[in-house]
Amino acid sequence: MEKKVNLDKKGHRKFGIRDSLAYAAGDFGCNMSFALKGTMAIFWTQFMQMDSILYATLLIVVQIWDAINDPLIGSIIDADQRQYRRNKFLSYIFTGSVGLIVGGALCFIPLPGAPKAAKVIIFIFGYVIWDAFYTIANVPYGSLLSLISSEPADRASLSAWRSVGSIFGNLVPIAILPFLIYDSSNNIVGERVFFAALLMGAIGFISFQFMIRNTEIRVEQPITLNEKKEKFNAVKAMGNFMKNRPAVGATVAAMGLFLGMQGAATAVQVLFQSYFQNARISGVVSLFSLLPIMIFTPLARKLVVKYGKKEISVVGTICSLVASVGMLVLPITPDATGLMIYVVCQLVNSLGMGIYSTVSWALMGDAIDYNEWKNGVREEGVTYSLHSFFRKLAQGVGPALALVLMVSFGYVEANKGNQTMEVALNMRYLVAALYTVSAVLSFTGLGLIYNLDKKRLEEMNSDLEKRRA
Repeated sequence: MEKKVNLDKKGHRKFGIRDSLAYAAGDFGCNMSFALKGTMAIFWTQFMQMDSILYATLLIVVQIWDAINDPLIGSIIDADQRQYRRNKFLSYIFTGSVGLIVGGALCFIPLPGAPKAAKVIIFIFGYVIWDAFYTIANVPYGSLLSLISSEPADRASLSAWRSVGSIFGNLVPIAILPFLIYDSSNNIVGERVFFAALLMGAIGFISFQFMIRNTEIRVEQPITLNEKKEKFNAVKAMGNFMKNRPAVGATVAAMGLFLGMQGAATAVQVLFQSYFQNARISGVVSLFSLLPIMIFTPLARKLVVKYGKKEISVVGTICSLVASVGMLVLPITPDATGLMIYVVCQLVNSLGMGIYSTVSWALMGDAIDYNEWKNGVREEGVTYSLHSFFRKLAQGVGPALALVLMVSFGYVEANKGNQTMEVALNMRYLVAALYTVSAVLSFTGLGLIYNLDKKRLEEMNSDLEKRRA
């Protein structure tokens, strides 16, 4: 006998754990493709022997295209008025998920003996192809949150479960890959990275299909074909975004987060290669630092209902700031004691990032509603894609800037995992400094710019509910 499905007053399946698991699966799929990006600098500078400054320059070039690509695709999605069998966002996600099966592997084609010009072409070609499919999947995926439910508690749950998907999407590459892709001399083995990327692309595809099949759209905006209407104006939509304080604040915070995380990622790998002299345990340490996020995530919904999303995320940025400053001033020595201090600081930093990250996507869902509240239009695709535009700029500028700083502090790619102790010590302070800048920017975005506290959010939701009724 077929199980009866509980429906809400509008005829949709009632929101529940199925929705949260499906949304988590989407971010798991994204991270299966995205997680190896932190290994890219080590792969190209140490294994492929590309000059670090050249790599940093190429990374900024492709990242600028990456960032521009997001609002372009976002505006295409918003302007798309075709009728889809299920939903246009889900249709775009399906297309992107197919391309990501091999897209990530194209960034890690292992040809260290290729001419310099060929390496440049391989890098640009692989990155552009991967990025195109990643954007096609990721931009509509981020926009879906505001369409799955309009209830603040439901959105907080979706955002928290998205963080769960992100966490588990990072567990495999963080914890297991270092043991697979580094040899006993702490050097990266490029061929292993290539096959790992192929496998992760296939797993990501399966995850996306689970999400697509189990996603219920409850805030569907009707599409009327052949009706005269104002033409979609991307420039006007971008202007609306810049006047949208919640969107700008959440974006500044996300840029800070990624400047620290992505910028420090390469320096952290060199830190474990040459300072702690054990690249393989870097994954275990990173995995251990994820524990606070995993513990906090189940509590996110209740805390949001009681205190508000903005309020708890600001507390998280303060935790991260305290931990980052601790990394700068505490005696983190290249021994077991220093490693333990580093781990403790990372635990507190992770708790802070976890508090923010569990509600970060709900903050953007509210920012999309804020645009509708203030400007009369939703513009999910452009709002989210411009947010993604600046995030991706940070994801490119962070690692590129970190590489330039690493070279200025003596890093030599030809030495691979055997940098001098002076260079290793410089990496120890560079990592702490990058995390500190990250925490300052996140606090600025959420504490000083983002203006949707619990009281104002309730006012906005009440007004929008009356308008839609």
